[in-house]
Amino acid sequence: MIFVICWIPVFVVFAGCSFVSPQPGIARSDSSFQSAKVVGKLKSDEITESSGVAASRCQSNVLWTHNDSGDDAFVYAFTMSGDSLGTWKVQNAENNDWEDIAAYKDKAGKCFLYIGEIGDNKAKRPEHAVYRIPEPVIVPAAVGSSRKGPLQTANAEVIRFSYPDVDQDCETLMVHPKSGDIYIVTKRVSGPAAIYRIDGAFDSSEVQKAMSIGELSVLAVPNGFLTGGDISPDGLRLIICDYTQAYEYTLPKLAANFDEIWKQEPERVDLGKRKGGESICYNVDGTSLFATSEGKHSPVIEVRRK
Repeated sequence: MIFVICWIPVFVVFAGCSFVSPQPGIARSDSSFQSAKVVGKLKSDEITESSGVAASRCQSNVLWTHNDSGDDAFVYAFTMSGDSLGTWKVQNAENNDWEDIAAYKDKAGKCFLYIGEIGDNKAKRPEHAVYRIPEPVIVPAAVGSSRKGPLQTANAEVIRFSYPDVDQDCETLMVHPKSGDIYIVTKRVSGPAAIYRIDGAFDSSEVQKAMSIGELSVLAVPNGFLTGGDISPDGLRLIICDYTQAYEYTLPKLAANFDEIWKQEPERVDLGKRKGGESICYNVDGTSLFATSEGKHSPVIEVRRK
């Protein structure tokens, strides 16, 4: 009984904190980024738990998000200042525990959204899914849509996958802009996070076995409690976050394989005052980061590269 009493507070503290910069909101002189700024606020009352965010690769000033578990299969579009651009019901998809979203532009110039059905708080789900839909086009009539009267996406394609070792709880989904490979990173309270790669081919009905790539440990406590991420549009950087801050990894110039990026030392990125942050993404040209938080009317945070 004594052990339980002492251990619970430690878990609670670890579950919601990490090391932060000594001066929140102030960029270090050696940082690659400017100070974090709140550039807007999510105005839609329907977005109550922004669990992932992605910047469109085909439409300017358009970001996408979704709620965590508890919502139906909806995606929401909004501007960088937080103005609502519409609500879409994703066809042929279920939201059991959506945790992240990514934008992708193929070689033909067509844009897609990838949605990660990857959450598993109890680590007891043997099968997970990644959905892909053509990115909806924002039109004036979409602005008034809502969950009660949503627009409809095309039918989602789906990749179903399992892990090669044990069932995992994940909140980070990333898509490589060149290869289309999908990366999943776990969320762990104890120890480093695990990294998995999934073949981005959506033409099979078989359950794919994710490939273990390695582990990822950030300069925080806990060191593997990761909640969101994105790969830059040029494929040379990736950003990953926990509840309070972010970490950017850069691919070495002479690297022959993208997976070399996981072995590098990251640069810590201050996201300012963020409560319960689970989402982060690059903008369309990789010159800025955008982040949101859980809770209704979340701030939209931008961090520009110097």
